[in-house]
Amino acid sequence: MKTPLYTVLLGAAGLASALPTSVHHRRAVPSLNQAATEEAQQRDGTATRAFSNTQIKTSDGRCLFVDELSGDFRANLTPIQVAGCNNSKGQQWDVITSGKHNNVPGQMLVVSALTQACLNFDPRRAGGNQVLLFSCGGRADGGGQVTDSQLFAFGGGAGPLSLTPKNSAGSCLTVKGNVVDVANCNKGDPNQSFTFGNGGNGAAPAPGKAAPPPPPPAAATTATTTAAAPATTNPTSGVIPVSRAGGVLNPAAVAESHQRDNTATRAFSSVSLKSANGQCLFIDPTAGDFRENLIPIVLKPCDNSPNQKFDFITAGKHNNQPDASLVVSSLTQGCLNFDERRAAGDTVILFSCGGRADGGGAVTDSQVFAFKAGEKSLRLQPKNARGAVCLVPNAAGRLDQAPCSQDPGQLFTIV
Repeated sequence: MKTPLYTVLLGAAGLASALPTSVHHRRAVPSLNQAATEEAQQRDGTATRAFSNTQIKTSDGRCLFVDELSGDFRANLTPIQVAGCNNSKGQQWDVITSGKHNNVPGQMLVVSALTQACLNFDPRRAGGNQVLLFSCGGRADGGGQVTDSQLFAFGGGAGPLSLTPKNSAGSCLTVKGNVVDVANCNKGDPNQSFTFGNGGNGAAPAPGKAAPPPPPPAAATTATTTAAAPATTNPTSGVIPVSRAGGVLNPAAVAESHQRDNTATRAFSSVSLKSANGQCLFIDPTAGDFRENLIPIVLKPCDNSPNQKFDFITAGKHNNQPDASLVVSSLTQGCLNFDERRAAGDTVILFSCGGRADGGGAVTDSQVFAFKAGEKSLRLQPKNARGAVCLVPNAAGRLDQAPCSQDPGQLFTIV
C-alpha cells in the first residue's frame, strides 16, 4: 500500500513544482465561458501603452501574476498573486495611459496581458478580497467606460513606485505573503514598492502593436419576451439553461446573490402590478444570467402565477430612503432595477438587491422607487433618474423607460 501512495505524492510534488507558489484557493471555475469572457474582456487596440507585456516586480524580486481560472466564468474577480518570476503570460501586464477606459491625465490602467482585465480596488468587498482583476470600465459584461477603482497615479517611469488607486486616497497596494492586498500608504514599507520590468523609463509603443487582439466576441445573447415554457418555480437543481451569460443556472451563486431580507418592512407582499393595458408584470428566472440577474420584465395576461408576484419593501437592509420602496420579485428575490448605462431597450431588469451582482450591495438609487404609504396606483419612477424617467411597457411587451408625463398609461395598479 505504501508504494502507490509514494508514487502519487511524487507525481503531485512534480506538478506543484511546475506551478507558481500561491496560497490563494480558486473560486470554482474548471473552465471559462469563452463567449462571455470575450465579451467581458476586450483588448483596447487604440490605447496608448507606456509598457506592454511587462512584468511587475516586488521589492524582493518576485512577480505579480494571475491565474485566469481563479476568478469567475468571465475571468473576473481573479486575485493578484505573487510568485517567482518566470515570464509566463500570467505575469505579463500592459500599462495604459489613455484609451477608452482611461481619460484621466496622470493616471494609468494596469491590464493583464493574459486576460485583458484591469487591476481593480473595490473597498466595498470584504477585507483581504478587495484587490482583484475586473473587466476594464467596471462592468462585469465589459460594457463599462472609465472607473476610478481601476485608475492608479502614474508619473511615466518604471519605478520603484507605489500603486495608489484613485478611488481611495491614502491607500496603497501591498504584498501580503503571496497575494496583493491594500494598506495605508507608508513610503518606508518595501511591500508597497513595485517596478515595471527591470526599471528605467517606459517607451510607449504604437497603439495595438504589443500583442495580437483576441478574436471578436460572440454576439451577446439577448433574452426574448417569447421564451417557450418559462419557469414558474425558482429552479434549484439540475442543469437549467439560461438566456444570458453563464449558459446554465448556478444554484449556489443564485442563493448567494438573492437573499430574502426577513427583517424588512413590506407594504405589500406577493402582489401583482397591473399596467394600464390590463397586463401584469412577469419574470422568467431562466431569462437572465447564471445568477438570475439581468432578467427582463415583460407584460403578460394576469394569471396570479408566482412569476407575477412582487413585494414592496419600504425599509430594510437595501432601502433606507423615506417615501420610497423596492419592488422585489417574490419568486427570485431580485429587485426591479433601472440602469441607464445599459443598451436601449435593456435598461430595466431584475438585479441583486443592493446593486452588487454577488449580493453584497447595500442600497442603490437604481432600485429605489417613489412610493407613498397606502397608495395602490403609482408610476414607477426610479430615484436615480431624478423624476425624469418612468418605467412603461414598450411596443414589444417589455418594461422599458420613457420620459415621465401625465399620461395615465404610465400608471400601474397594485392588485
